[in-house]
Amino acid sequence: MQIVVRLDVMLARRKMRSRELAERIGITEANLSLLKSGKVKGIRFETLAAICAVLDCQPGDLLEAAE
Repeated sequence: MQIVVRLDVMLARRKMRSRELAERIGITEANLSLLKSGKVKGIRFETLAAICAVLDCQPGDLLEAAE
């Protein structure tokens, strides 16, 4: 099973740019870009919680299981 990151969809819904999100959660744009593309092997719960707080969403809104 593969996990698909749908961060770009949530950013579009919230009309927010990656740069703004990165600044607000305290990570680099490069790391956020890697996360958006699904090229990371993991994410800290602290980072996931910060993203959800800024975007006013749940982790399930950002991550989806795909086969």
